[in-house]
Amino acid sequence: MASLQLSSQWISGKTTFASRNSPRTAVPRRVAMRPIRAGSYTDELVQTAAQKSIASPGHGILAVDESNATCGKRLASIGLENTEQNRQAYRQLLLTTSGLGAYISGAILYEETLYQSTTDGKKFVDCLHHEKIMPGIKVDKGLVPLPGSNNESWCQGLDGLASRCAEYYKQGARFAKWRTVVSIPSGPSALAVKEAAWGLARYAAIAQDNGLVPIVEPEILLDGDHPIERTLEVAEKVWAEVFFYLAENNVVFEGILLKPSMVTPGAEHKEKASPETIAKYTLKMLNRRVPPAVPGIMFLSGGQSEAEATLNLNAMNLAPNPWHVSFSYARALQNSVLKTWQGQPENIKAAQKALLARAKANSLAQLGRYSADGENEEAKKGMFQKGYTY
Repeated sequence: MASLQLSSQWISGKTTFASRNSPRTAVPRRVAMRPIRAGSYTDELVQTAAQKSIASPGHGILAVDESNATCGKRLASIGLENTEQNRQAYRQLLLTTSGLGAYISGAILYEETLYQSTTDGKKFVDCLHHEKIMPGIKVDKGLVPLPGSNNESWCQGLDGLASRCAEYYKQGARFAKWRTVVSIPSGPSALAVKEAAWGLARYAAIAQDNGLVPIVEPEILLDGDHPIERTLEVAEKVWAEVFFYLAENNVVFEGILLKPSMVTPGAEHKEKASPETIAKYTLKMLNRRVPPAVPGIMFLSGGQSEAEATLNLNAMNLAPNPWHVSFSYARALQNSVLKTWQGQPENIKAAQKALLARAKANSLAQLGRYSADGENEEAKKGMFQKGYTY
């Protein structure tokens, strides 16, 4: 009965601090602080993420992790059928580009690509190693409706993740990516934000435990007509939750990378923001929410045009930052490549030249040295798609 009464006092809030710590009721106990750890891979994780590897000056990430269905949409845009052979041909074009390692330090692959080889039998993983590019792997299983929310989504894929990460590590992957999304027009609801943050934290802990540096990506979608101030408000809330749960799950901050959205107005907002404004608001959010222990901030492009994504990144690097502020682009690196290639073998060299040009432009932007002089009109075309999935 005594213990029952004590718990009722706690619930009602009537127990005082003094009575809780009095000699009569105190229970001697040893308090031990649990270390932040990532198993036996901690040193390797830190080295993979650090300035001498992925987060090295003038380098960023090429995202080639589109699902087969989304890759099919890209191929369809140039009149190609969605077959494994065509997907292999396109990814071979990208991953065998000579000199790409001068600007790209990591490449995120889809599972199919991680296990694929070139048409002459060389593993894609080995092609990347030849260019000193770190292979990475998309590990989430995509978005599904979140029950009880405001028509929002959650990201699935935690079941079996540990064994999958272990297998990916054996195949040569050294970092991973998990993308979830937050929608501003949908609220976002507290449930959706908490689910996104918790899922990312559990994934990050599991990835680190199996030797993979986790890229943490809660994408705040561009959908909506809200001003940039609203995006900042939501981004600060999301990243506060994310880092709370990363800490709760004992994730080593020095062994992660972030893939945030830039803080921009909604895509349908009446006023477009300049690169200087986007840089100001984005860096404000990062300085308020991201510990300096995190080595790299690898931005997603989120439907911006190739030129916009590069200009905005450059504006953020005009002054020193506590982190390596760089890029992890998919469409903003590949759009010109696809349109140059057109599925024709004779266009491969020209398409690879287009990839090198975009990679070099973003490398210069990471160093704060990019100039938009000479950008063609194709690079300035926006790629925003409402409700984009991949």
